[in-house]
Amino acid sequence: MRVPSTRGRWCRIGRAPCRDRRHSRCLLVSPLMHQTLLGLPHAQVAPADTRADVAEALAEIRQPVAVVASPLGPVPVVVGDGGLAEIAGNELLALLPPVYPEWLGERSFTAAHGVRFPYVAGEMARGIATPQMAIAAVRAGAMGFYGSAGLDLDTVEAGIREIQAALGPDSPGWGANLIHNVQDDRREMATVELFLRMGVRCVSASAFMQLTPAVVLYAAKGLRRGGDGQIIRYGSVFAKVSRDEIARHFLSPAPEAMLRALVAEGRLTAEEAELAAQIPIAEDITAEADSGGHTDNRALTVLLPSLIALRDEIAEQYGYTVLPRVGAAGGIGTPAAVAAAFAAGAAYVLTGSVNQSAVESGLSEDGRDLLALAQATDVATAPAADMFEMGVTVQVLKRGTMFAQRGQRLTEFYRKYASFADAPAQEVAALEKQVLRRSIDEIWAETKDFFSSRDPREIARAEADPHHLMALVFRWYLFSGAQWAREGDTDRRGDYQIWCGPAMGGFNTWVRGSFLEPVGSRTTGQIALNLLEGAATITRAGQLRTAGVQLPPGAFDFRPRPLG
Repeated sequence: MRVPSTRGRWCRIGRAPCRDRRHSRCLLVSPLMHQTLLGLPHAQVAPADTRADVAEALAEIRQPVAVVASPLGPVPVVVGDGGLAEIAGNELLALLPPVYPEWLGERSFTAAHGVRFPYVAGEMARGIATPQMAIAAVRAGAMGFYGSAGLDLDTVEAGIREIQAALGPDSPGWGANLIHNVQDDRREMATVELFLRMGVRCVSASAFMQLTPAVVLYAAKGLRRGGDGQIIRYGSVFAKVSRDEIARHFLSPAPEAMLRALVAEGRLTAEEAELAAQIPIAEDITAEADSGGHTDNRALTVLLPSLIALRDEIAEQYGYTVLPRVGAAGGIGTPAAVAAAFAAGAAYVLTGSVNQSAVESGLSEDGRDLLALAQATDVATAPAADMFEMGVTVQVLKRGTMFAQRGQRLTEFYRKYASFADAPAQEVAALEKQVLRRSIDEIWAETKDFFSSRDPREIARAEADPHHLMALVFRWYLFSGAQWAREGDTDRRGDYQIWCGPAMGGFNTWVRGSFLEPVGSRTTGQIALNLLEGAATITRAGQLRTAGVQLPPGAFDFRPRPLG
């Protein structure tokens, strides 16, 4: 048992008399007791007698820890102000460094982007990642992206101005979202021009299947050489990828033909194009594993090492002086997942699904309540509104909503019939009643009105091709599902489209019984700080185990707590 020690008594590690008055929790262990203990199986003694030492080492992650030999096996001792003199005379097995959440990833990431932590609150599109969420992430010391994709340009500009007003026009650590627009590349270019005009210094490029002039323009615009000869970027591209072939595009310099075209159009100078040919388009590649929304459902443990190896290959090929960083996203919803990502080599982590349930989220309260009930298996795939005709899917919440099943029904109908006229009248009527809940004529009239100002080419194409008209009608439903979820239209709760990955279920299980369980208590900052603090604690637990310390149950279970 543990009792207060006195000067000259045997220390808890049983190797020498304790001469340190600060050892207030030393065990009174005599040499005779040592012999008794040595005769017992290790597991019968160590868990009970070292539990407090392990707990202290896990609580004091920002202090170094010495692991010393004892009859109980390796024992951790937190090294205080007295340094290693506190364990003089004892056999030192290992000396573990402090573990700070700030140090878990690449130091170059925090330096390059002016943030405290290697952590990103990701860009959930259509305003789910609100300006308030980006602001909250930056104020917590992380990086935050505004989910500007899918919003009209006036709304995007207003969101950027809100962020700049709150953080300052030159504040680092935030950015906006650029999504690949397969229907209208002009909109992509207009968005990039807005970002450049507004001084947006970081852009997260997502769902890209190939390079486009817009993303190349953003990466190359404003390039210059510093006094030391190094190329200095004006804007930084984060490329979210799940396939090696797409990552290769972003890790390589911009294509020469695309740069020449941008120069010819007057969008780039010859000097900017020349510098762009020497550096990768993106210096931050986010390995998007099993995430909500657009995803290939890749395993992070397979995807991340593959992209790191690809990065190394391409960096050697081009002789980059600055090594691109590879971060991790998808399935990041618990401290263990964060710690595992960093241990596998991630330069930073990016969270998405879990932030949708935060109070700063653009999702309605009703939608956030549904997310808080999700388990890891409560996800399904549904057709993507922006890439419906291509058969692309997104991962969504299936608990409490029928969106995935109804979306699949639309896909099957689209594949089966070339037009609504070709389908049996009773099937069309059933679709209108059970899924769309409006007549096809009403939906087409609304869709036609939308595209009359947005892109009249879509109307002309639909009137010439009834199969495309069907696609636009179905895209109305898929698009509206996300809108109903954001607005909290409970009459259409069964049609909510809520992007969600299995990380949401892991997060809900982790926070159960803690202050983060109620949806109203979930803030972007507290989610980030707890995931990072927990990851650092789990990293320390792994160090102790590697040093031979026998860990008690719960050593890898960090419980959420209010952090500041």
